[in-house]
Amino acid sequence: MEIFSQATVIQAAIDIENMDSTQKVRLVDDIFIAQPNLLASVLMLPRLGVGIAQVEVLLHILLVCHQAMKRSGFVWPSISDDLQEKCLERLTARLQATSELLTDLAEEATTKFVDEHPERHLLAFVYGHLRDHDLASVRTEAEKFLMLTALNLVECLSSSRPHVDAAVAH
Repeated sequence: MEIFSQATVIQAAIDIENMDSTQKVRLVDDIFIAQPNLLASVLMLPRLGVGIAQVEVLLHILLVCHQAMKRSGFVWPSISDDLQEKCLERLTARLQATSELLTDLAEEATTKFVDEHPERHLLAFVYGHLRDHDLASVRTEAEKFLMLTALNLVECLSSSRPHVDAAVAH
């Protein structure tokens, strides 16, 4: 079941674009409380050689994801390290299988992956945002870690089990 509609993702992205730096810092504080493991997965990237400018791109994606979570009307459990690891294993296996295909088949497999993904609108946003910042192709080891982390954010959200917020439902 898709939770993040296209309208939810678009509005979340607009919300973040319209925030000033103080509002974004407050939202990062919210993420630290609600989803510390997701935040940690982004903030640890400099240790893997990812530059600060690239981390900021991924932090923007995390902000949009979190805002979409808030707009969804669901209460999200904190994503555990175990869930992150399981999602990363699945994602890595899928990407490795795709990378072994010829270029045309790999593009077709990627398109199918996005089209059939349980959170296709959020995944499309992530791919688009990475592409807008020239980070959609993996040219370095650091960019590989950045890409895996970005895609794993979506995998974790699509694999978690949120429940309806009673306050929003009424």
